[in-house]
Amino acid sequence: MARILVIRFSALGDVAMTIPVIHSLAVQYPQHEIVILSRGMSQPLFQRLPANVSFVSADLSGKHKGLRGLNKLFAELKAMHFDYVADLHDVLRSRYLCSRFLLSGISVASIHKGRLGKKRLTRRRHKVLEMQKSSFRRYADVFSTLGCPVLLNFSSIYGEGQGDFSQLSSVVEPKGTHKWIGIAPFAKHLGKIYPLALQEQIVAHFASDPTVRVFLFGGGKEEQEVFDRWIKKYPSVTSMIGKLNLSTELNLMSYLDVMLSMDSANMHLASLVNTPVVSIWGATHPYAGFMGWKQLPINTVQVDLPCRPCSVYGQKSCFRGDYACLMQITPEQVIEKIERIIR
Repeated sequence: MARILVIRFSALGDVAMTIPVIHSLAVQYPQHEIVILSRGMSQPLFQRLPANVSFVSADLSGKHKGLRGLNKLFAELKAMHFDYVADLHDVLRSRYLCSRFLLSGISVASIHKGRLGKKRLTRRRHKVLEMQKSSFRRYADVFSTLGCPVLLNFSSIYGEGQGDFSQLSSVVEPKGTHKWIGIAPFAKHLGKIYPLALQEQIVAHFASDPTVRVFLFGGGKEEQEVFDRWIKKYPSVTSMIGKLNLSTELNLMSYLDVMLSMDSANMHLASLVNTPVVSIWGATHPYAGFMGWKQLPINTVQVDLPCRPCSVYGQKSCFRGDYACLMQITPEQVIEKIERIIR
């Protein structure tokens, strides 16, 4: 038996992408204890993993902030007597912790992010449009380096089934014969958000269909304002802001027939419950390796432009100034992809 520390901070979507790998690892190595170190908001993602997986919260804006905080965090971790450390993040914080573990004689392996290949993919001129290794494969490679090769055979956090619908009964009526569509219209960066006026046309199309029910997923004041406008115009549409926590949100997603998402966390959350995702890609590209788990390329919506992709994460402003990569996608293209799945 070995005790393995797995480090992954960062945004929710990036942490969600570790689940298929860690679940597979835990099932294939039941004799090992796997401890996840991440921000507390990510803990619900790991609640349905095998019993040999546990979670430790890193308070990076509180008691574990700065160098003094990291030293305190390391002292807490060292007392847990790990045999191996898997760094799935490779940033300053995780590197510092790993260096301390190495000096303590603990075996450490870190992710290789493939920065050169991604740079060639996104550079302005002479792009090399080659599929990069997926984040899932890169995570698995870390465990292989530690002597634990992993066969990635994850299907859903709910196994072959769905979540417990009784946990949703106070906010959602039974599904019946309706087709359920989730729509997550936002992302962290503008280069990944399909224009809201065009997204509203998609909402309006399915809101007018009595055989379909639309659920809106998001959070934050700006998103709340947009959703309030939409549900006022389309009463059959339901906003889930403030009604569910992360755990019950995953539960509801397991009952969706399809999720429409940007290149964002909701693509990855829906993927964890084996729900098909129609994903819209603007400044970013599936070739960078961040496609949702087992999502099909045929369900992506994107246009071929010589400037695409211009960014790995979508944070760069459009040098053309018109976001043609998003504006040239028509609502009809997106609707067709969704209809193909639900009909």
